[in-house]
Amino acid sequence: MTTPPALLIAGHGTRDDAGAEAFRAFVRELGRRRPDLPVAGGFIELSPPPLGEAVAELVERGVRRFAAVPLMLVSAGHAKGDIPAALAREKERHPGLTYTYGRPLGPHPSLLRVLERRLAEAVDPSWDPAEVTVLLVGRGSTDPDANAEVFKAARLLWEGRGYAGVETAFVSLAAPDVPSGLDRCARLGARRIVVLPYFLFTGILPDRVRTQTEEWATAHPDTEVRSADVIGPEPELLDLVLERYEEAVKGDLRMNCDSCVYRIALPGFEDKVGLPQQPHFHPDDDGHHHGHGHGHAHSHSHAH
Repeated sequence: MTTPPALLIAGHGTRDDAGAEAFRAFVRELGRRRPDLPVAGGFIELSPPPLGEAVAELVERGVRRFAAVPLMLVSAGHAKGDIPAALAREKERHPGLTYTYGRPLGPHPSLLRVLERRLAEAVDPSWDPAEVTVLLVGRGSTDPDANAEVFKAARLLWEGRGYAGVETAFVSLAAPDVPSGLDRCARLGARRIVVLPYFLFTGILPDRVRTQTEEWATAHPDTEVRSADVIGPEPELLDLVLERYEEAVKGDLRMNCDSCVYRIALPGFEDKVGLPQQPHFHPDDDGHHHGHGHGHAHSHSHAH
């Protein structure tokens, strides 16, 4: 019987200790779910362990093949550039190592069901969904494709669920910000708003979303505002990561590159087309700087 490739989980990283531990606990739970697979996880920045250390852990366990899954909701700079370039660097560090690279999680129907549960937990059971406006708040990116994915998630969450509307905002790097998003909801006539963080785990940015929501609500006492929780380590998330793993192993990736700034000249981003990718050096990395690390001219080809 052929041994299946190992599973490597790649995370953003956070300065929030609880958020970093949530990621590490999630990786451990994946290992418990699939005892037949060596499973490891690491971060691109901010949190230990770095991705290179996770790869080294797999190599020490005898792994020669693995599938990497980015534990990210949208395909932004980390998923498109940093992770593929870091994986190329690790391949240079560990001769004979091979890998495939999976796709981000995206607005999968199972995650939309979790978001719907988070909304239900946040509202009064007596509220009519038709009287509730949702503000879905994403991380925010300088990548227009990544920001568009959050709008797509908002639209899919709205479809068929009966809410008055689902608006979109971002907590960093992109407009509209959280107060502007709440202002828009109010201008559209919303009297009951639920702010829904589009984040996997707790952290600095989800905390900022909640703080900004509370500040806006205090300044607008006539509008009832509730804050929902992050997605969290739900069974649906575990199942989806394993689904992305199986896709990567089989080569069934179906990436949409029609609006990627590294392939398509989008207005204001023309200089990014074909830009070589470099690994994001983690502050805790082990210092193996050998001059490797440039990915392909566009590293999210996803076929290594």
